[in-house]
Amino acid sequence: IVTQVAGGAANVQDIYPLGPLQEGILFHHRLSTQGDPYILPSLFRIKGDQAIGEFLEALQFVINRHDILRTAVLWDSLSVPVQVVYRHVDLPVSWIELDAGQDALTYMQELCAPEVQQMNLNQPSLLKLQIARDPDMEQYFVLLQLHHIIDDATSLKILQKEIRAYHAGQSAQLIPPIAYREFVAHALHQAKHNDAEDYFQNTLGDVDEPKAPFNLLDVQGEGSKITVVREAVPAAVCSQLRQIAKDMMVSPAALFHTAWAMVVAGCSGRDDVVFGTVVSGRLQGTVGAENMLGMFINTLPIRVKLNSRSCTELVRQVHNSLLGLLPYEQASLALAQRCSSLPGGTPLFSALLNYRHS
Repeated sequence: IVTQVAGGAANVQDIYPLGPLQEGILFHHRLSTQGDPYILPSLFRIKGDQAIGEFLEALQFVINRHDILRTAVLWDSLSVPVQVVYRHVDLPVSWIELDAGQDALTYMQELCAPEVQQMNLNQPSLLKLQIARDPDMEQYFVLLQLHHIIDDATSLKILQKEIRAYHAGQSAQLIPPIAYREFVAHALHQAKHNDAEDYFQNTLGDVDEPKAPFNLLDVQGEGSKITVVREAVPAAVCSQLRQIAKDMMVSPAALFHTAWAMVVAGCSGRDDVVFGTVVSGRLQGTVGAENMLGMFINTLPIRVKLNSRSCTELVRQVHNSLLGLLPYEQASLALAQRCSSLPGGTPLFSALLNYRHS
């Protein structure tokens, strides 16, 4: 049935189930009536016909190397949604004809708004380009769109590195790619044999009310009402944080999670809080995971009990909790939710911290 839906077996290379976070992304994708907040846009300015041609060649090279970039997600007429990997996929490119006098940069920036971005997950590749030529400046504006269901931040860095290697004539020196199915198989094995349900029941079993800041629980949407605030941490503070983490023999992530726990506690009026944390998903022994493209990250709950603890005690509690999550990087958030005492349909948390070091 899958190969029939996918358009025949001849061009189908692999079929495998979605990971836990991918299932959540697909759920929200199917709910969205306007736009898709899980499409990740990157806007480039490229000068000259030769440069744009080389860029397209480089992207096709990366698609040919990595099976996840030749993927579609199918669910109609199937008992469970699956990823289908095709043997060959041409880079999807849309050339945009601008009206006379129309500003190319402004037009392309408007296409980056979450509420206007759309992508058909049933059609590979889930990496697409829209290109507009600016005739006045002899340059192109290139909008690269990747769907988050096949990509995370580490994957994007790998993709950029391989594009640079191709341009530098070093493509033959790249490490041979490992099929994404190896990670899927490893994650399924881990989920079947670890004690994730026992762990989350011990951690969350007595949580019987949500710990939401300002009691904000209805946070679904297509991304059009997001407010973005950026604040740089001063270099001196960064150095102090690293030194404190070194002295305590913990990760700087523990300090940021501790601070976020205090924020959530202050905004919810509770000294026992639960919030989401994003885990890398690449730390459980999948061979070659550091060089694989794909969706590896996952979101899991972390519980912090402040209870008049000293700052040092609090940091160590958070550090131990983060370490405790590592064996369950690919556990389903739905499983963790079921292990709490919350009524069905009540979200476990609505605040989340995504700490990344780069």
